[in-house]
Amino acid sequence: MLLLLACVLSLGLAACGANTTGANTQNKESQEAVQAINHNGKVLVVYFSGTGNTKRVATDIAKATNADVLELQPVQPYSKEDLDYHNKESRVMKEMDNKALRDIPLVKDQPDNWSQYDTVFVGYPIWRHNAAWPIDNFIKHNDFTGKTVIPFATSVDSGIGESGKLLQQMAGTGNWHTGHRFASGASASEVQEWVKSLGF
Repeated sequence: MLLLLACVLSLGLAACGANTTGANTQNKESQEAVQAINHNGKVLVVYFSGTGNTKRVATDIAKATNADVLELQPVQPYSKEDLDYHNKESRVMKEMDNKALRDIPLVKDQPDNWSQYDTVFVGYPIWRHNAAWPIDNFIKHNDFTGKTVIPFATSVDSGIGESGKLLQQMAGTGNWHTGHRFASGASASEVQEWVKSLGF
């Protein structure tokens, strides 16, 4: 009888120990997830928008996070005709077919007071399953060391794919998070829900 009681106590303690370990592990993971994005510092939303869809989402993110905003504007802006995907002679189609044409100078590619921002949202439309290349010079010309970077994209039907990871490789620095793709007609409430899911 004493032996049986000892076994029961032993098994109970072992089970409790296992549960405690599991709980500690889950708590640690939860804490790491919460700590992954620093909400204490200033937030910047940087974006390029071809047709206005990304601009609308960027504006909603900025409102939800009380962020500053920088719109990336090409020195040679894209006209409606430039973005005609049905015309093989349009600017965007030529750039898609020739990577040498994708180095797009920007009016401004370095934000003022860059060092003050801890979290940076980076937005772009999806072009041929990648981040629209007008954003590349912003990524190349800034040091993201110590910054949390959160990509977001808009598209009619394409997913975000590897675009965020490719930008991370291009940047070489920063704590990059998984990006999110919004449909072209995404509502403000949908954007706000996503921002809340990040802990803002």
